[in-house]
Amino acid sequence: MIDPIHSLAFSMQANRGIYAVLLGSGVSRAANIPTGWEITLDLVRKLARLHDEECALGPEQWYVEKFGKAPDYSDLLNALAKTNAERQQLLRSYWEPNEQEREEGLKQPTAAHHAIAWLAAQGFIRLIVTTNFDRLMEYALEGAGVVPTVLSSPDHVQGALPLIHTRCCLLKIHGDYLDTRIRNTPAELAEYPPEFNTLLDRIFDEFGLVVCGWSADWDDALLSAIIRAPSRRFATYWAAHGEPSDKARQLIEHRDAQLVSINGADAFFQATQRYVESLEQFSRPHPLSTEAAVASLKKYLSEPKYRIQLADLVAEVVHRIVETTSGPAFAAQGDPVPDSQTMTARVRAYDAACSTLLAMAVSGGYWAEEEHYPVWRRALERLSTRNSNGCNGGYVLWLDLQRYPGTLLLYALGLGAVEAGKLDFFGKILSTIISSEYSKDNNAAQLLPPFCLFQDGTSTVRFLEGMNNKKLPMNSWIHSALKHVKNNILNENRYDLSFDRLEILISLSHAHHEKDSDYEYWIPPGLFFYRTENRERILREIEESITKHSNESPYIKSGIFGETFEECLKEFETFKEFVSTIRSRGW
Repeated sequence: MIDPIHSLAFSMQANRGIYAVLLGSGVSRAANIPTGWEITLDLVRKLARLHDEECALGPEQWYVEKFGKAPDYSDLLNALAKTNAERQQLLRSYWEPNEQEREEGLKQPTAAHHAIAWLAAQGFIRLIVTTNFDRLMEYALEGAGVVPTVLSSPDHVQGALPLIHTRCCLLKIHGDYLDTRIRNTPAELAEYPPEFNTLLDRIFDEFGLVVCGWSADWDDALLSAIIRAPSRRFATYWAAHGEPSDKARQLIEHRDAQLVSINGADAFFQATQRYVESLEQFSRPHPLSTEAAVASLKKYLSEPKYRIQLADLVAEVVHRIVETTSGPAFAAQGDPVPDSQTMTARVRAYDAACSTLLAMAVSGGYWAEEEHYPVWRRALERLSTRNSNGCNGGYVLWLDLQRYPGTLLLYALGLGAVEAGKLDFFGKILSTIISSEYSKDNNAAQLLPPFCLFQDGTSTVRFLEGMNNKKLPMNSWIHSALKHVKNNILNENRYDLSFDRLEILISLSHAHHEKDSDYEYWIPPGLFFYRTENRERILREIEESITKHSNESPYIKSGIFGETFEECLKEFETFKEFVSTIRSRGW
């Protein structure tokens, strides 16, 4: 029989973002965080001490006999601390660690919190519902680079973006410990505000559910919300340490949930993370398949007699990319709506689809000969042409991204060619004509630089995870992606220098091919804008080659930015003058 946790991992990895996690006090209790009721009882003990009385029959009974009603969290806070500031200071000790607790690792995010945060950072979980007042989940998410939308009161829900537009939403249905409106008494837990009920109805209807650390014994309003969910589109997994309570069994039966026996929340979520990560890695092209493709490519490059096999190999790999990126996961219309999570996931999916070809292309550029150009030209043309999938229109960002595989191929071929000094070959690649649907056809140097891919330059791709503070987010992303391409050609110690040389040549070629237009001189920006030492070194080397060898310079013979000494020197001087003004242009 398949282990339920294996089923959960398969479902979560295959259905990115459709599972919500419901966390109860059992998850935070492992961090020595008290439950709301435990805090209430402790406050009663403190109040009894003020009356010089002992809670012989228990704090709850003492309170009932003393005040004629059950203890209430808000009443107790008002009795023990009169202002908001005083109440917050009083409560901090329950949730925030003192120096000794910090040294002992108490009241800190647990392994479970960190595993959930990893799943959220990777996009597998985008919604966390918790009955806990503490902020351990927020701290773990921040540590994983995720800033969640936190909803802990009805007014938060009213002003929140729809769930589909949030990368990660944390719903604290019982409130936050620094807000005196938290819910912990039976009366407070019997019914939720309408805003919470509406949101919970959507969650339990539209999302799969992973429950951990929640007994279902005390939260009648939450129990009712789960029961009234009209459908079960996705599975429910109920993680329980020991036997579930009667109310929990009622919900398990109602949701037709998979019961997962666990030894604790930490082990459960760590195992889930580990299995999902393994499946994710397995879904990528196998390293051996990439190595085999590169080995075959090198063999076919070695002799002209293999020209047919070379063309077939590259065409087959390109066909697989086109087939993959033409599927529903890459649709330009409908869901998903572009946001940080979906943008990052889609770019990573393109990277994964192209990974084998990129490893081949670095070698292809390095060992390129004149007769190999038609093979790579056809690949570049095919990967740089938009695919409407039989539809017109769609999200502009998804449409713009359809040329991204062509950009990756341009860079991979260019890195290999630049490393080997095959500038003639790279000049032809930059001049490859790419068909355009809405304007005249342009060449690769005009159409495929990262900044030129998107209609709004770089503002949209700031969605990319980890790129918010980058001025050239897509260039930075490609720099990182290609650095990890498996090959024995790119020298790690001079990778940045090779990358900057490549981008300088692309920018020079772009300006050269645009010079007949009505626009003022402009070059697509590259990371060399900010790496001054590399830039000055490369420009000196190009200038020395041009002035020393004149028309025999490989930079001139390649035709990348001109056909004659005079033309290239003029283009180069204009380029240098433009680069010298990048700071004044706001770069």
